[in-house]
Amino acid sequence: MDDALKNGLWNAISECIFQKYSPPYIARTNLISESNLESFFKLLFHSCFKKRIDQIPYLIEATIGEIDTLFFKKYRWYEIYDFIEACIQYFPFDENKEDFILLLNDCLEVENSAYRIVDNQITEITSEQEIESIEQALENTSPYSGVQQHLNQALKLISDRQNPDYRNSIKESISAVESICKIVTHDEKATLGKALKLVEDKFGLHPALKGSLSQLYGYTSDSDGIRHAMLEESNLTYIDAKFMLVACTNFINYFIEKTK
Repeated sequence: MDDALKNGLWNAISECIFQKYSPPYIARTNLISESNLESFFKLLFHSCFKKRIDQIPYLIEATIGEIDTLFFKKYRWYEIYDFIEACIQYFPFDENKEDFILLLNDCLEVENSAYRIVDNQITEITSEQEIESIEQALENTSPYSGVQQHLNQALKLISDRQNPDYRNSIKESISAVESICKIVTHDEKATLGKALKLVEDKFGLHPALKGSLSQLYGYTSDSDGIRHAMLEESNLTYIDAKFMLVACTNFINYFIEKTK
């Protein structure tokens, strides 16, 4: 993470959070206590910095100065991303949260970062089409909490910058596909193969599309051993997990739209 990216991310946080500080009523100094940012700083100190909240400086300038030291002098690159995720999670002005995320993503794109914010997670996905597929799937599955939970977990596991869990991310992506198949076929035992047959019989499938979806079925099926063999691999990488997440979200988007 170079200085230009650090500065851009800091500027976004400063403009959208720190500069929105409003002091307590009739206060003569810029106190943290009873200000509009008190809860935000308490959550940061408790959950992100792992510090005592009674050690938060009294004044906003001192508090920002302490965070500045962590951000620019002490934190490693992945800790900066962890801090930004915490700022998103605890963002104190709900009505402006999307603007904050948009500004951060603009900065990540302009400075050629390999990361983007997807579903409040900073994720190593550089293709805008991949990001769009995942975000669309999360939106499309909002009526289906089980499917959405699997996708959220798959994204969270692949996005962990210190201890990514690619094997279980792949499992969650596959589970999301299985869940949507059970929902649209109204069959708790439905497989991807059965769901494909339903779509083919009712709507028709182009042979090339059918072939690609059938290949995905091979990865998601236990019966032929492909899934088992894949998940037993000891050298699963980010690329493997990303492929499965994007492929599964593409299928989920297609299936939901096709069966509306």
